[in-house]
Amino acid sequence: MDTKELLSMIDTESRTSKTKSKKRKWREIEAIQDRYKLRKELEDMDMSLEAELANL
Repeated sequence: MDTKELLSMIDTESRTSKTKSKKRKWREIEAIQDRYKLRKELEDMDMSLEAELANL
């Protein structure tokens, strides 16, 4: 095996792992954003419920 071939294989492997880690990080970010959106929606629903109970 030639040195150039070996270096290109190593470079290709590192690129794939970098791409995978970037995708994984982006999925984690999206999951966190989804949790914040859900929390906000639940807080909005809870506040409207409290307001309706106060009117009764």
